[in-house]
Amino acid sequence: MSSQTRRTAIKTAAVAALGLTARGQNTIPSLPLETDKTLAAPVSAAAGLFRVKNGRIQQSVVPWCFKPMPPEELVHHSAALGLASVELIDPMHWPLIKELGMHIAIASSHGFAKGFAHREEWAECSAMLRERIEQCAAAGVERVITFSGFRRGLSDEEGIANMVAGLKEVLPLAEKKKVTLCIEMLNSRVNVTMKGHPDYFCDSMERTVEICRQIGSPHCRVLFDIYHVQIMHGDVISRLRQHKEYVAHVHTAGVPGRNEIDGTQELNYPAIMQALLDLDYKGYVGQEFIPAHEDKVASLADGVRICDV
Repeated sequence: MSSQTRRTAIKTAAVAALGLTARGQNTIPSLPLETDKTLAAPVSAAAGLFRVKNGRIQQSVVPWCFKPMPPEELVHHSAALGLASVELIDPMHWPLIKELGMHIAIASSHGFAKGFAHREEWAECSAMLRERIEQCAAAGVERVITFSGFRRGLSDEEGIANMVAGLKEVLPLAEKKKVTLCIEMLNSRVNVTMKGHPDYFCDSMERTVEICRQIGSPHCRVLFDIYHVQIMHGDVISRLRQHKEYVAHVHTAGVPGRNEIDGTQELNYPAIMQALLDLDYKGYVGQEFIPAHEDKVASLADGVRICDV
């Protein structure tokens, strides 16, 4: 059996285990939470969950938001919901993701607390980034995340200059391996753990884009996190239009709170997704909200439904 046939068979079996048809039935029946002995895959306990129908937006999910759910369990749920990717996950899980017919939209590297805004942090961040670029190239992963780190008294000019110089040292490898470095903009206004990052240097879309502009390579782009952009700037759709050539990846979450993207928050996600389609955006949209509801899989399914325009 070819590897492609095997992957197709495994994904079909996973879907069948959740009571779905190969033709894309959009509901998951009510089943007890258990493990299929053949697939070693969790079976969802939630009833009537949405499954991707349109697929015009390539959707992904970020596992850290769904803790304490084990990553491999989220991978199986993601396949059952019809997601195209699971991202920012330990490379040890990449083979399973690919076996289930999904992609890894973007890889993790160094964390956000350190980055290229400070020269003394270059060596550590560069080493981790280079290692991940090599792993990405070997596995066919096209993007890797990177960060600025904190400002700690830097002027805009000095921080931008350091970011440009530091990332340019890593860029030749990224270009050679055809992997795109994605600088994530984060908000510095919210002082709640993992909902905001006070003193983060790249807390401005314009500043982050300026770094990419000065680097001048299609292999250095921006991770446009809708949640963070809304908190720092607003005008999400206008900024997507303004900076479309620099946007290589997108993240979601509700504002305020970084929870579900439903009607409990202020952003119009269907309109934002339609704007991405109108801009001919070809990248992925990663669900990175922290579920407030007990049924985390149902929250994910609803987020997927909202973005499946």
